[in-house]
Amino acid sequence: MKQHLPLLIEKFCQFEAAQPHELFLSEPVSGIYREFTWQQAGQEIRSMAAAIRSMGFGQGDKIAILSKNCAHWVLSDLAITMAGCIGVPLYPNITPEAVREIIDHSETKAIFIGKLDNPAYLRQGVPDDLIQITFPFYPNEGCLNWDDLVANHAPLEGDPKVDPEALACIVYTSGTTGQPKGVMHNHAATAYAVDAFLQSYTHLHKETFFSYLPLCHVAERMLVECGAIFTGSKIYFVESMDTFAANLAHTQPTIFLAVPRIWEKLQEGILKKIPQQKLNRLLSIPIVSSLIKSGIRKKLGLSRYKHAFTGASPINPALLFWFQRLGIIIQEAYGMTENLALSHSNRKESVKFGTVGTSYPGVIVRLGKDNEVQVKSPASMLGYYKEPELTAASFEDGYLKTGDEGSIDAEGFLTITGRIKDQFKTSKGKYVMPAIIESKLLQAGMLSQVCVIGSGLPNAMAICTLAESVKSEPAEQQTSALQQLLEQTNSQLEHHERLSKVIVVGEEWTISNGLLTPTLKIKRKAVDASFGDQYIPWSQEEKQVIWAQ
Repeated sequence: MKQHLPLLIEKFCQFEAAQPHELFLSEPVSGIYREFTWQQAGQEIRSMAAAIRSMGFGQGDKIAILSKNCAHWVLSDLAITMAGCIGVPLYPNITPEAVREIIDHSETKAIFIGKLDNPAYLRQGVPDDLIQITFPFYPNEGCLNWDDLVANHAPLEGDPKVDPEALACIVYTSGTTGQPKGVMHNHAATAYAVDAFLQSYTHLHKETFFSYLPLCHVAERMLVECGAIFTGSKIYFVESMDTFAANLAHTQPTIFLAVPRIWEKLQEGILKKIPQQKLNRLLSIPIVSSLIKSGIRKKLGLSRYKHAFTGASPINPALLFWFQRLGIIIQEAYGMTENLALSHSNRKESVKFGTVGTSYPGVIVRLGKDNEVQVKSPASMLGYYKEPELTAASFEDGYLKTGDEGSIDAEGFLTITGRIKDQFKTSKGKYVMPAIIESKLLQAGMLSQVCVIGSGLPNAMAICTLAESVKSEPAEQQTSALQQLLEQTNSQLEHHERLSKVIVVGEEWTISNGLLTPTLKIKRKAVDASFGDQYIPWSQEEKQVIWAQ
C-alpha cells in the first residue's frame, strides 16, 4: 500500500487547528498591511468552498484564478481544492487572447478575478457566461463579490476528504516557444514534492516568506505557498514593483526566491549607492567590512535570510560570487512545471556556483541522447491536458525529458549547458549552442541581457542591452570595451561558434514589450520577430560593434 503523505489542504487544516491566532498572510493594500490569521483564513476558505459547491461545482470542475499575488490568491486556491475542484492558475500579465484560449481549452466553469494592472483589458478574454468572482480589495464590476459569498455561506466543517490521486491543477506553461501547454498534477505529486524538498531542509519551521513572483509559476507556488503551509509559516506580499524594495525591507524574509533578473536589479541598486571601487575598498577593511555587509543585507531586506534561491533561467556565476562577498549565498535550483520544480538545487553548505546542484531525494537523473537531462520521480506530471501524443513524447522509459542539455560531475552536480531546441545551424552547417556563449558574455558584467542568434547566417551574432553601470560611460569607451569583450569571448570559443558582431539595442527587454516570458526568460522567437529583418544587413556591416538604438 502506498504511503499517504499529508496533502496541502490537510496541512493547512492541521495548522489552522494548532495555531489559529498566529499570522498566516499579510498583504499591503494602499500601504496598509491587511492580515489573516490561520483561523481567519480558514473561515474564508471554508465559506468560499461552500459557496463554490452551492453553485453546483465539484469533482472534476475547473476553476481559474486570474490575479497577481495577494492573500486571496492563496485563499481561493485552497477553497477550490476544499470544494473538490481543479485549479487553473493564469498569469496576470498574459493577453486577453491567451486568457480565452486557456479558459476554452481547460473547460473552465468559473474564474476568480483579483489584483490586476488592467482588469478591463484582460477581462475581454473572459466569456460573459462564465461565473466571475472578484476579490475584496480589488473589486471588479459585474462579478460576484467574495465578501458577500463568504457572508452568505456557512463554512464547511471538519477536515476535507480529498483523493490524493485526483487531479489538483492544470498549470499552463509560460512558453518560451510555441503555445502554452496544460500540465496536469494530482494532489499526491504536490505532497511528494514538498516532502522531498523538506527532507533537505528539515530545520524549516515558522519561516517568513516574501511573495512577488507569479504564484501560478511552479517555483513560487511550491516554495512560497506550499512551503509556508507545510511549515506553518507566514507569507508577506508585495504591493507593486514600485514598492518592492520597501515591502522586502519591511518583511525581512527568512526564505527568498528571485529569478536572475531580480538579482541583477538588486545589484544595480547597490552599485548606484556605492560604486564598485568604493565597495571593494570598504570590503577590504576588516571591521568596516562586516558593518557594510550587514548594512547592505538589512537595506535589501535580507538581514534574517536563511536561504536565498534563484532559478527559472541561467544566472551569471559572477553575480553569485559578487553576492557571496556580501554574505549572501544564492542557491541556484532547477526544475520544471512538468515535475513541480522537484529536480535539483544547491544546498547552502555545499554550493557549487555555475551548477544547479544535486538532485533531491527520490529523484533519479540520467543523461539521454544529445546529453539531454532526464529525470524520474513521483512528482512528474500526469501529462499534458488533452495532448496524449505530446505527453507520450515527453517521457522515455518513465523518465521526463527536460529538453535541456547538461553534464553531471563526479559529485553529482548538474550543469545546464542550454536548451537542445535553442541550438541552431549557421549557413556553414555547424551547430551553435547559444546559452554557453551568452553565459560567457554576461560574466564581464557589462551586459544586462543577451540573445545569441545566427540560424542560417554565416556566423553567430549577439544582440544585447547594456548594464546600468556601463550606460553612463562615454560612447567611445563603451565601444572599445565591447570590442574587447567580443575578442575575449571569441578566444574561449570553438572557431564555428565565434561571434562576428555585438549589436546593442536601446530598449530593455520586458514582459510588456513581449520579449520576456512572465518568469523573465528571453523569448527567442520574439527576438527573431522583432529584429530578424535586420540580421542580414547587420551581418554585412564591417563594424563589429553595432549600435542599433
